[in-house]
Amino acid sequence: MFNWRRPENLGAKDGRLAPPRRTPNCVSSQADPADREHYIAPIAFRGAAAELRRAVESMQRASVITAEGNYLYAEYRTRLLRYVDDVELWYDDKQRLVHVRSASRLGRRDFGVNRDRVEALRRIIAKL
Repeated sequence: MFNWRRPENLGAKDGRLAPPRRTPNCVSSQADPADREHYIAPIAFRGAAAELRRAVESMQRASVITAEGNYLYAEYRTRLLRYVDDVELWYDDKQRLVHVRSASRLGRRDFGVNRDRVEALRRIIAKL
């Protein structure tokens, strides 16, 4: 629960991101849509994967850690206490969808921060 290290289950494997954590501080577009706590819709996108990096980097306190092919991993830090949230994007260029997983590294609740972040990213990507 109080682990500051980067999670070991990050990355896309066969087009799938890690499943959402059981805690309510994680959202994923690959979660079961019936799971209202964790599910968030994928992001429609018609463009190059490199544009996704620009979208992420345009957000405050975001650092892209990995950008390889259609996969991007970024860390977002909170303003005051510098807590880290892990955000992963995987672009399915056939379906023209960006699958996303956003999870707080510490704690149990996030008061909707991860969901709000994905929705903000959705708005930025829509403008590309």
